[in-house]
Amino acid sequence: MKLETLLLKSLFVASFLICVLTVGSMLTAKITVSAVAGNDATVAASVSNAS
Repeated sequence: MKLETLLLKSLFVASFLICVLTVGSMLTAKITVSAVAGNDATVAASVSNAS
């Protein structure tokens, strides 16, 4: 097997693994919508008060 082919295959495997791990972490995250909205509102309020 040529070196270039081996490098391309290993790059594909590494990229596929990163994608699977990223999608898996997004699908299994335990974040509620209200918590995210609450955090955004707190940031927005602090930014508007600072101006």
